[in-house]
Amino acid sequence: MAIFEQRTYSIAVGMVEDYLRFYHQEGMAIHTKFLGPPHAWFTTDVGALTEIIMMWRYESHADREQKRAALYSDPEWLAFIPKTRPYIVKMENKILKPAFFSPLQ
Repeated sequence: MAIFEQRTYSIAVGMVEDYLRFYHQEGMAIHTKFLGPPHAWFTTDVGALTEIIMMWRYESHADREQKRAALYSDPEWLAFIPKTRPYIVKMENKILKPAFFSPLQ
């Protein structure tokens, strides 16, 4: 059964658009090289207005572990991570399992 990883980043006030441009230019290609295309990317419009939510789909927990281990062994990714620190205030990570009737399988 597939699992989904939901990663929520609280971005510094006034920096959401800057972070999105920065990630798109410097991080996305590296990220997708190892994780595949993201299942979804969102910004919030109501509530906490400085959040970015991304979702990644994996075939299993083992698939996630393998892909993330490969990502974190890549020198380009390791060089990119410190550049994100000025933008990110808080990070949250959840693993979601689709219900048996969910269209996301």
